[in-house]
Amino acid sequence: MDKIGRYGKKPFSKHRRDIALFLGEGKRKHSIHSPIEIDITEGRRRIRAHARETGKKISFTGWIIYCIATAMKEQKELNAYRHGRRKIVVFDDVDVGIPVERTVNGEHLTMAYIIRKANEKSVEDLTAEIRQVQKEEVDDKTQIIGEGLTRFEGLVLKSPWFFKKLMLCVLRRNAFLKKKHMGTVGVTAIGMLGKYPGWVIPLGGTSNVLIAVGGISKKPGVVDDRVVAREYLDVTVTVDHDLIDGGPLVRFITRLCDLMENGYGLPEE
Repeated sequence: MDKIGRYGKKPFSKHRRDIALFLGEGKRKHSIHSPIEIDITEGRRRIRAHARETGKKISFTGWIIYCIATAMKEQKELNAYRHGRRKIVVFDDVDVGIPVERTVNGEHLTMAYIIRKANEKSVEDLTAEIRQVQKEEVDDKTQIIGEGLTRFEGLVLKSPWFFKKLMLCVLRRNAFLKKKHMGTVGVTAIGMLGKYPGWVIPLGGTSNVLIAVGGISKKPGVVDDRVVAREYLDVTVTVDHDLIDGGPLVRFITRLCDLMENGYGLPEE
């Protein structure tokens, strides 16, 4: 009796090896994971109403990034990196790193894109930028989209694994290089790829703040002492405890929930 059965093989591609290398950075952090539910009923209502009235669709992910960037700007201690052994650099600009999944030669590839100065952009600006990068032509050699790479950056991406690991060590100790190449906060929206119930608990990623957006569920909620149907978004906020304590984390989450629950930044009827 054949105990193996039929099977197929495919290479553990260079793209997957690079992802595994960067995911290893998350394991180095002392991460705090905060799974939360956010009532997005008002926000979703405004997005649908705007589409009906104007024919223009607002990116739900773009709106989430808008609220995150606003909360990060107000709680600047989260928008920071460790620099060397004894310093922390706090940045004014909120640069949001997002994954963009594209299909190349039948393979789903996750590529990096950084939205620069997201705290200075409107929901409409973010929507247009995300739509544009989703249309950008890519090939199997592309790992970073939306930015022209320097000769050195292109060399690093094409270099052997051991050299990439060495450069990652250099990057780890330099706040300015980390911001330049990784942004200051990561946002990954798993729930946008299809129906996905529940939370996502990430490893931690390369940034000090990583926000994983899970699924949307409809359930009973209390509004003005009445039980009504509401839409809730599952979100996990992961931070590096070496830099961020409970107080700033709670203030950030409280502000983020307040912004999203009130449909902040979206057109009103």
